[in-house]
Amino acid sequence: MRREDILRMFPEGMRGRWKITAEHADGVQEIRLRVGSPATALIDGRERFVGADGELTDMPSKRAVCTSEDVEAVLGHLCRSSLYAFADEIRQGFLTIQGGHRVGLAGQVVLEDDGTVRNIKYIRYLNIRIAHEIRGVSDTLLPRLYDGAGRLYNTLLISPPGCGKTTMLRDLIRNVSDGSAYGAGMNVSVVDERSEIAGSYLGVAQNDVGIRTDVLDGCPKREGMMMLIRSMAPQVLAVDELGGGEDLRALQAASSSGCRLLATVHGSSLEELRHKDNMRSIFTDGLFERYVVLTRKNRRCEVEGIYDNNGCNA
Repeated sequence: MRREDILRMFPEGMRGRWKITAEHADGVQEIRLRVGSPATALIDGRERFVGADGELTDMPSKRAVCTSEDVEAVLGHLCRSSLYAFADEIRQGFLTIQGGHRVGLAGQVVLEDDGTVRNIKYIRYLNIRIAHEIRGVSDTLLPRLYDGAGRLYNTLLISPPGCGKTTMLRDLIRNVSDGSAYGAGMNVSVVDERSEIAGSYLGVAQNDVGIRTDVLDGCPKREGMMMLIRSMAPQVLAVDELGGGEDLRALQAASSSGCRLLATVHGSSLEELRHKDNMRSIFTDGLFERYVVLTRKNRRCEVEGIYDNNGCNA
């Protein structure tokens, strides 16, 4: 990631303060702005306070607190001076900006009469999560996710939060879509409910998800899966962060239609997943053929194990 990408996230008059942070572009994971508190940057897993002159420190400074005007200026810049144009995303609590970066929002929620969220106003907290696409991270997995005839196994990635499952899924989608020595390229349809896989901006994928991939952005998984099966005739269907129940029934329908499946779910182990009430049907229905358990060691995502539906090493 280039330093200019980070600087462009801020209005021109504020960029001087972010030059030092931008020099660490490859390691920046997130930037947080909170009204009444100093700005912070998470760099290579370490939180640093951003001083009034942009210096990175371990101690907060009263000189460096963010004002409501600061947050409003950044938000207006990211929305290209039109909050209305991004109203649907704001209502969900995040924006996806150019480059596939995601901005979390918090403030005062305005509810409809039925209790659903109509809008978020007085936005006073921003969490800019920096997208780091890692091409090739799934390469070593590929030979274990295809059979000898080039058929892709239905595959579920399992990991706790922050262990890189979305990054791994994104690269798997790219490899499956483009094709490899283990299998021919396939038409992949992606339901990108939170814009984290393809990182679409104005409908265009900002991340490399392959030449044969179609993306349905910002759509709930259950509805999205059914829409894509009917409209795009995918050979492979990919979704992130299964929630159980309805998601699994939609996946079962997709599998019955002949689609191969790629998906992720939160969990620390295969055994933990087996004991979750809302996930047991994964195993009883034999929905997946390969389970890839991910872990984080030395700040890197690593494959802890690959298993079949019986829990045996695959």
